[in-house]
Amino acid sequence: MISKFTDLGISEDVAKAMEDMGWEEPTPIQIKAVPLGLKGIDMFAQAQTGTGKTGTFGAILLDRVDAKLKTPSAIIVVPTRELANQVSDEISKLAKYTGHVCVPIYGGASIEGQLRELEKGVDIIAGTPGRVKDMIMRGALNLTKVKVVVMDESDRMLDMGFIEDIEYILGSMPKERQTMLFSATMPEDIKRLASDYMNKPKEISVSQDEVVLDLTKQYYISVGRRNKSWALCRILDLDKPKAIIFCQTKKMVDILEERLIDLKYRTEAIHGDMPQSKRERVIKDFKNDETDILIATDVAARGLDIDDISYVINYDMPEDVDTYIHRIGRTGRAGKEGIAVSFITTEEEYLIREFELRTEMRIEKREVPDAEEGSRDTIRRVVDYDQICDVYGMCRFEINLGKNDGVGKVSLADYIIRAARIRDISIGKISIESDSSVVEVHKDFGNRMTMDLPKMKYRGKQVRVKVIQ
Repeated sequence: MISKFTDLGISEDVAKAMEDMGWEEPTPIQIKAVPLGLKGIDMFAQAQTGTGKTGTFGAILLDRVDAKLKTPSAIIVVPTRELANQVSDEISKLAKYTGHVCVPIYGGASIEGQLRELEKGVDIIAGTPGRVKDMIMRGALNLTKVKVVVMDESDRMLDMGFIEDIEYILGSMPKERQTMLFSATMPEDIKRLASDYMNKPKEISVSQDEVVLDLTKQYYISVGRRNKSWALCRILDLDKPKAIIFCQTKKMVDILEERLIDLKYRTEAIHGDMPQSKRERVIKDFKNDETDILIATDVAARGLDIDDISYVINYDMPEDVDTYIHRIGRTGRAGKEGIAVSFITTEEEYLIREFELRTEMRIEKREVPDAEEGSRDTIRRVVDYDQICDVYGMCRFEINLGKNDGVGKVSLADYIIRAARIRDISIGKISIESDSSVVEVHKDFGNRMTMDLPKMKYRGKQVRVKVIQ
């Protein structure tokens, strides 16, 4: 097993640590990038989350810089606090037999504690742009001995407005150095940064079919907004997964967390408005299996690196394919199979076709799983009129009144208008059979059809109404 990594030029000490971590063979990005990186060549690599990027630059750094020096000789710049911690933890595991010291530096935490760590001596820094710049300006961080710099998730850093901080950091270290950029996408700003601060960089791209998603089965479930919680609880009850659930907004994260906690699921949540100390505790609890479910926004979950996540659930569907790939890359890692499920409303189904075309990956349709025999739903399914209506907002209802009851189209419409307090313009087509009728009614009056009308009698007959889905 070690030889598969040492064949790339990775040292035996690092390869042994990889074996201890359960890594079985190099990923495509490692095969392409490690041999170049070990030669000191500058590069910018386009690779999605879950492709083994940290192991790639980690192996290069640990071979290229000496251990146990007072002043750092390598730095990894990352966009978020969570990613700084994740990268530092991974580098420290890879350095199990080399003796390198890696320290995370980020805002939102005690600067005094980080200053003490720097004073002890550190070989590799994993830091966010703002705090790294702050430490340089304080004179607490000396980058004049840096031989290798890595910028991870470069596109995200530029999106977050860190370009000036990054340029300041790059200007604080020697021009004679090795620079490596890793990014999920390659916008023009990344290419400009590469040309301004790198020396004849090699471009490496892990194509979509090489992205490590082979172990992730992708499904979508067509379900309206009102029944997402019902579908979610069915999955949680039947499969009992260790899952990350993605929501689009911080408000939805909070709402869903409260709902699942009330239903006795072991759940916690993270988003950008939470204090850093709480976010770190939540991630630690999830890693240590003290919770089963982590609800998150995309920004808060950036850089999460947990190998035993069995499910990713897109409670809210992302609007772009890069975010989709980043999300589902949280599962199907370290040789373990994973499942990604996306809840799709009727108006979002076009996204599935678009994502399939762009990724050349199949996303299969799946029904909400059936409840186990004898069990009760944690949440009851409700009628979602938005999901079942036509393009004009009309829903179909079956009523147990027909020609044998003496009703016609006009008399039935008049009866519905009076009994269910429905406006005449909200009633569409009516078809009358012998013992029943089918009536189109606008979705806004769906509850009145199913709740108010059955309270009435027509010529002494109890009225029954059924939604046609």
